[in-house]
Amino acid sequence: MVLLTIGLILLSMNLRPALVAVSPLLDTIHADTGMSTTMESLLTVLPILCFGLLAPLAPRIARRLGVDHTLMITMLVLIAGTVLRLLDSTAALLAGSVGIGVAISVANVLMPGVIKREFPHRTALMSGVYTMTLFGSAALAAGLTVPIKNAAGIGWRPALALWGLLAVAAAIAWVPQLLRRNRAATAGTATTSAPRAAEQPVRGLWKHPVAWLVACYFAAQALIFYTSAAFLPTILTDAGMSSGTAGWMLSFSSLLAVAGAFAVPQLTGRGVKHGVLVVLSALLTAVAFVGILAGPATATYLWMTLLGLGQGAGLSLSVVFILLRAPDSRHTAQLSSMAQCSGYILAAVGPFAVGAIHQGTGGWTIPLLILAVLAAPTIACGLGSARERHASYDVAEVSG
Repeated sequence: MVLLTIGLILLSMNLRPALVAVSPLLDTIHADTGMSTTMESLLTVLPILCFGLLAPLAPRIARRLGVDHTLMITMLVLIAGTVLRLLDSTAALLAGSVGIGVAISVANVLMPGVIKREFPHRTALMSGVYTMTLFGSAALAAGLTVPIKNAAGIGWRPALALWGLLAVAAAIAWVPQLLRRNRAATAGTATTSAPRAAEQPVRGLWKHPVAWLVACYFAAQALIFYTSAAFLPTILTDAGMSSGTAGWMLSFSSLLAVAGAFAVPQLTGRGVKHGVLVVLSALLTAVAFVGILAGPATATYLWMTLLGLGQGAGLSLSVVFILLRAPDSRHTAQLSSMAQCSGYILAAVGPFAVGAIHQGTGGWTIPLLILAVLAAPTIACGLGSARERHASYDVAEVSG
């Protein structure tokens, strides 16, 4: 179980750094390659689009190859994409980023199902650990990529490639799980019902109201997170803050999100209802946006603290709801696929929409108000997701 936990954590650590590390290097990439603003946008948005567009394919791939083998393949594809970005070619840079997006997309969908399968009685705790790892690794990539590049005296391509070492470590750590599965299958100790169940697709999930509530809550979290991450540094620099300090504020918010994600299983373990946490996380996020609007350069640490705690708790809850509203690992993979398909497509469109509103209005007032007002539908979907029922037409209801 210890090796399994280590393997899951290392896999989780690879689901953000290879993408997040690009943002602090965009100015350097532009200066070196002459890449247009449109191409820079593609570099950051294409992987997120992969998250959404390819999410429905992940359960099918896992049914054909097996979940554990598929996760190993995702790490190998991620390593290949990282190596491809080392080549001195803009096409290779984009292709490598797409490959990384494909790998992360599939792993994103399958990870909640693995948690459901391996930790059925500790889903809240392990989902918190999973979300903490996502935020923590993203914060490390955002905060350390440039310092490592400068300290080591290397170019931006090797600086990006260094994060591929995490995928190498994850692939090595996942080998024992493949061997365990293979031994169990060879010895006949693996249950026959689990493989058969895993091979059966879930029917009717896209028509289930509970599934849509969970998907919409996940989508709201993704939209708010990726849109704010795309524009917060610019908002702060427009208010007179230096670019370095603005970048640190985003990293600081990500670090606080780790605490927000960790707080969810701790509070639920002490009897706090999920619905209460839904309201609290949404309100913290909304207050942060209003605070940034009112005084972006004053009490900035307070606004970033509220934003990080709110977003961390909200994203942790979005994973918890996928786990709790699915009766088994098969439904978990399908529900995760549905939620991430809608969520990441919306997350990819969000920055473009907010950017257009900013350009049209000439300021950040309307975009920040929109992000704050999104608290209302977020709470509505979250409270619906918090009700103890399953998103399934073919499995009997039990308490969530």
